[in-house]
Amino acid sequence: MSADSKRLDWVDMAKGLSIFLVVMMYAASSVGEDTGGVGVLHWAIAFATPFRMPEFFLISGLFLSQVIDRPWRAYADRRVVHYLYFYVLWALIHIIFKVGLLSTDPVGAVQQLAWAVVQPYGVLWFIYMLAVVSAVTKLLHDIKVPVWAVFAVAAVMQMAPIHTGSYLVDQFADYFVFFYAGYVLAPQLFRLADWAADNVGPALGGIAAWAVINAALVFSPGFEMHPIHPVMGFAGLPGVHLILALVGTSVLCVIAALLTRLPLMNWLRWMGSKSLIIYVAFVLPMGIARTVLIKLGVVEPTILSLTIMAIAIVSPLALYWIVQRVGFGQFLFERPAWAHLPGTKGARIKRDTASVTPAE
Repeated sequence: MSADSKRLDWVDMAKGLSIFLVVMMYAASSVGEDTGGVGVLHWAIAFATPFRMPEFFLISGLFLSQVIDRPWRAYADRRVVHYLYFYVLWALIHIIFKVGLLSTDPVGAVQQLAWAVVQPYGVLWFIYMLAVVSAVTKLLHDIKVPVWAVFAVAAVMQMAPIHTGSYLVDQFADYFVFFYAGYVLAPQLFRLADWAADNVGPALGGIAAWAVINAALVFSPGFEMHPIHPVMGFAGLPGVHLILALVGTSVLCVIAALLTRLPLMNWLRWMGSKSLIIYVAFVLPMGIARTVLIKLGVVEPTILSLTIMAIAIVSPLALYWIVQRVGFGQFLFERPAWAHLPGTKGARIKRDTASVTPAE
């Protein structure tokens, strides 16, 4: 296996870990919201709170250096339009289904569609923000703002109590530093992953030490278990949260590199290569499954959370498999030629390219 293949393998493994944690969080919090109960997954998500979403942003920035020097048209097609296409498509699907059909409120659906243009909608906020942080990073690069200055300002924004009322602004302040860290620290992270793969014992020791420290800070005085969103202890303090997030995302990269050594974990690597497919489509089957199971009397938080998490992960992959077999509906998961900017190479991308393109 080539060095590039190994790199892509551990990155896909890290994306698999990330999407697993994200779906777990939504499964646990939605069960907590509907039942008021707390299960095992709530405690797992509490432990992962410092690094769960930062990891997704960091991984998305790892390969940015390969495209950031491209002309704006080519860059925007790959890093901005790509994400906006899936955001718009799936926001339409979510809003029409949940508001227009289930709630039979077409006026409300139109209002939410209009609002989704300026305020990231629901779980799709991450895809919206990927387009935003990609565009901002390219702009800062082109006007030659020093990397250290951008990183410093991004870190200050993350630590500052920014609550403007705009979800777009607030989420940008919270997560831009992690996307930028993936971009500027990519060489160091790749070296760390390579080292971990060659030094399993020390790597495992480091992971164990980190787990103890992370747990101690998360579950320290001030921690509050809540059915929807647990409140961190000392880990939630400005600066501490930032450090734990950066360290935690680095450790997940190490864990991903170690997992690539285990053939039995190839399913997680494959799942990571399809993370965008899962992300855009997991909410609807999760919501339907949760509603049905609760009506059937399944209300124990751990069992309910695990069940709907499994359904939420498998359903998008099953839909993707069906789409590939019947030859209709590829636009749900693959950007068609018309959705590329004129004159870009993206218009000639073949089916399944998204599954092998880094950081998609």
